Amino acid sequence: MTDSAPLTSYRVQIGSVTRDLPVVPVSDTTRVALFNMLGDTEVTEAAGKELAKRLPGDIKILVTPEVKALSLAHVISRESGVPYVVVRKTQKPYMVDPVVRDVVSITTGKPQTLVMDGLDVQKIRGQKVAIVDDVVSSGGTLNSLREIIEEVGGDLSAVLAVFTEGEERPEVTALGHLPLF
Repeated sequence: MTDSAPLTSYRVQIGSVTRDLPVVPVSDTTRVALFNMLGDTEVTEAAGKELAKRLPGDIKILVTPEVKALSLAHVISRESGVPYVVVRKTQKPYMVDPVVRDVVSITTGKPQTLVMDGLDVQKIRGQKVAIVDDVVSSGGTLNSLREIIEEVGGDLSAVLAVFTEGEERPEVTALGHLPLF
């Protein structure tokens, strides 16, 4: 028999922590090993500590997209002493002169907005910046964050992620790689 049952989980190692990720569909033709750190303190701590060790010494500020990578950026910041800025997914009424970009992420499959509060621009302008994300897959979020950082005068010097996914991404410092199924 040549048919085999579809893979339902994919095992990953992050530092000394092991997880079996569920393999889930994100379109009619693509399934991913879903990595979600939200609520998993052990994984977040392990990943953040490992990535902090790989953070280039000249980085002055971290930039992270809102929600899933936020706790990761917090751990990296705590471990390295480098502060971070959160790029939000909705524009808030209190934001001053926000910088806005639209992006389509593989996990959402629909357009999202990325918004940097203008009050954070001064923290990035003229600084060496590292983007922190949980997973870099299609590169949509990464490219939008890069555009925002460059527009406000930051020098994107590093990209840190727990995993890359799909195509290899040599520009990303990652702890591992997830295949697409």
